[in-house]
Amino acid sequence: MPRSFLPSTIDFHDPDPEPVTPRAPTGVLSQVPPLTLGDIGRQNSALTKSNVEITGIQQPASLFKGVETPPQTPAVIEKKDDFFIQAPLSAAAHFPNPLDPKTLVRSDSHVAEWGASFFNQPRSTAGPAPPETILQYAKGRERTESSLSSSRRSSPSKKPGNGRRDEGRWATSWSVVPAVQGNGGLTNAIRAAVRAGSMGDVLSVGTIGFPTDTLDETKKIEIYERLEADHESLTVYVSDKDFDGHYNHFSKTILWPVFHYQIPDHPKSKAYLDHSWIFYEKVNQAFADKVIANYKRGDIIWVHDYHLCLVPGMIRKKLPEAQIGFFLHSAFPSSEVFRCLAERRKLLEGMLGANLVAFQTPEYAHHFLQTCSRILSVEATEDGIQLDAHFVNVWSLPIGIDPKTLGLAREEPDVLKWVKEIKDRYPDKRLIVARDKLDSIGGVRQKLLAFELFLNQYPEWKDKVVLIQVATSTTENEDLAATISEIVTRIDAVHSTLAHNPLVLLRQDIPFSQLLALLSVADALMITSLREGMNLTCHEFVICQDGRACPDKKHGPVILSEFTGSSAVFGGAELAVNPWDYKGCAEAMRVALEMSEEEKDRRYVKMRDIVMVQTGESWMRQLTEHLAKVHEEHGRRDTMSIPRLSVAKLSQAYEKANKRLFILDYEGTLASWGNVSSTVLMSPQRVTDILNDLISDPKNLLYIMSGRTIEEVEMIFGRVPSIGLIAENGCYVRECFSDEWTAFADEARTKKWMDAVKDIMRYYLERVENSWIEERHCSLIFHYEKSDEFDSAARHAGDCANHVNEACASQRVRAYPAKDCVIIEPIDYDKGTAAKHIWSKFAENERPDFLMVAGNDRDDELVFRWAKNILENNECPNITSVSVGNRNTVAMSTLTNGTTGRFAPVPYLLKTH
Repeated sequence: MPRSFLPSTIDFHDPDPEPVTPRAPTGVLSQVPPLTLGDIGRQNSALTKSNVEITGIQQPASLFKGVETPPQTPAVIEKKDDFFIQAPLSAAAHFPNPLDPKTLVRSDSHVAEWGASFFNQPRSTAGPAPPETILQYAKGRERTESSLSSSRRSSPSKKPGNGRRDEGRWATSWSVVPAVQGNGGLTNAIRAAVRAGSMGDVLSVGTIGFPTDTLDETKKIEIYERLEADHESLTVYVSDKDFDGHYNHFSKTILWPVFHYQIPDHPKSKAYLDHSWIFYEKVNQAFADKVIANYKRGDIIWVHDYHLCLVPGMIRKKLPEAQIGFFLHSAFPSSEVFRCLAERRKLLEGMLGANLVAFQTPEYAHHFLQTCSRILSVEATEDGIQLDAHFVNVWSLPIGIDPKTLGLAREEPDVLKWVKEIKDRYPDKRLIVARDKLDSIGGVRQKLLAFELFLNQYPEWKDKVVLIQVATSTTENEDLAATISEIVTRIDAVHSTLAHNPLVLLRQDIPFSQLLALLSVADALMITSLREGMNLTCHEFVICQDGRACPDKKHGPVILSEFTGSSAVFGGAELAVNPWDYKGCAEAMRVALEMSEEEKDRRYVKMRDIVMVQTGESWMRQLTEHLAKVHEEHGRRDTMSIPRLSVAKLSQAYEKANKRLFILDYEGTLASWGNVSSTVLMSPQRVTDILNDLISDPKNLLYIMSGRTIEEVEMIFGRVPSIGLIAENGCYVRECFSDEWTAFADEARTKKWMDAVKDIMRYYLERVENSWIEERHCSLIFHYEKSDEFDSAARHAGDCANHVNEACASQRVRAYPAKDCVIIEPIDYDKGTAAKHIWSKFAENERPDFLMVAGNDRDDELVFRWAKNILENNECPNITSVSVGNRNTVAMSTLTNGTTGRFAPVPYLLKTH
């Protein structure tokens, strides 16, 4: 199971122990002064830059205990609240049982995930990346040349962490410990599924979570073997430079913002993009190589998240029969946003190497389908993507938490102690709790502005409510930090009193025990993410609000951004808000605080039922089951798995039958595709004779399917009387021995949607040279096969299909790319519905006992499915469906030597009978 970070990491035992402070991420937030629960922001803003340096503090971060600071005014001394320092958070505080390698981990880990460690681990040796912006590129080169020149003149310096001492430092003993990096929700889900027996052995494939260049090969092998033998993990070793470029530069700086609708507003330097993309490819290839080297037939491969988008495609090239799933835990943007990525095609093609691509919500799955259709010019159906050689299923299934293990963690003595202390600290106060990353999508700024508006609009609440905001950061964002500082200072100046402070802002994460206690005593949880795949903190809040730990505070409402995946999961039981609508957010706070007990109970029961059913264990189990199902379906549709048509068996069934029905495709089966003037039946007189001979037997009924118009098929088959015809891919049917056509589409409705679509198509007609529109009775075709700029034309065609599908979905039409064209036709009528209509004309006791269906393209798959249903319902004893060509199919048999005018079985049947 490839994932960026393994669930375990290494803590080295330092032979010369020194007071070690866990390294915080670089940036403005590591320089902020201590936070307080009393006069936060009164003397110093919580996020203002300061020269204060916090050193030598080893106790975990706490809401309530810390190092005392000198009093600033007599008034502060008289208050019950003191100043509290946020000490660097220890690794042990992240887990209920830090010594247990299988312990529950935080679902939403707010830590710097690489290059900043909670343990005694090596530092990164990766050099600096090229500047992100074009404007900085020239200056960066000048600085680099200057530093290189000076380094040649100066002697090597002895910096901390270098030299012989550092080389020998990592040769010491070490311990395997639970990792704080990576996707905690995924780790908990896998462990829950294994405990429940929903999954067998799980082998994790990932990096070890810290830079490894300074480790010698012997130490790497030692660690690799221990993790493989005792912790079911395969370590992927990549250089510090490679992983830094992959993770920090491409995944986090380019890919992650775009996936969350944050388009960089400054020009990226080509050097930076090229630099980071190369390393993204290299690390993805390292993961793929590790999986391929350890793959055994029957293994299930699950690839997780946006860091590894290329891995499915890389594995597929070497293991074409492997069962591969890809799950994207983050959001997926609309095609308009995704197309901003320079390597957009490679990313999509890599993901499409999987049998199943899964997302948190239907919205993200829809965006993926739309993006593939638009950028790759492939057909997107509601179930997935149809490629030339195979079908890729697309699905959505939200991840959940492990309620059982979380319930055990809530019973820990530390949690119960903090529940009591929080209640004692805030008697008669209503608590709104929040925990977010302080970054561009966390929504902390929007939340604080809404809270300020709430206090201004509803002054009766300002002495009764406290917002406790945990705001963590792993990246630099000086502008955001300055903005937050101003808001905090303003709220404090206007609304704080000597007896009460309505806002508590903690700039660093708190221990897991305190978080669970806060969630247990809170009156409401508020999450205002601007975009988020799935926020599991609200799931944990629901479990913590059952009243066991705090009977007088239970069933609190959830104020939740409508742009999180969790909002789609709760389905209205939450108080959904638009984070940019400050007035709406302020009103939601009031509603949450004034909500009746009956309403809170109603909402809570609905959310609890969802959380208890959609657990991490069920998520993992359903994903695995669905992947197995689609992989089996793909295997059945693979031409290598489908038997070749046995003409001998077909002949036997033909001879025994009393009534026979043939439904044969025209283009690609009886003749090659082309316009009506260029398409010629194979040896016209010979084919005419064959079809006439076939229908001359009174036991036989023959229908020919075509995408052509009524006029065209009548012209082609005018010399074959009594034949049945299906025109325009099922929109029209002419029954055998009849001259009348049955039209399924309403003429007025058809004209309405065709007029609307033609307006859209004219826009693209003007932009694609030598393109043209073919108008039929029930369909339109945008042709660009004669375009000189074919790549540009194909891109416009993808845009055209996407545009039509979005604009005309309510009119029940669809647009899909075909060879050198885009076809727009009704959704409700196809070759399958036409075949169903023909079958319905037979009385139950007069149905044919022999059915043969033959075709070669995607439209014919609908008839093959219909024939399969007829067989499963026992409506006909002898059914043969034949796919002509090499494409994947649901047909029962294949014939690879057909097409271009020689469908051999029919002449053979006539010859032998």
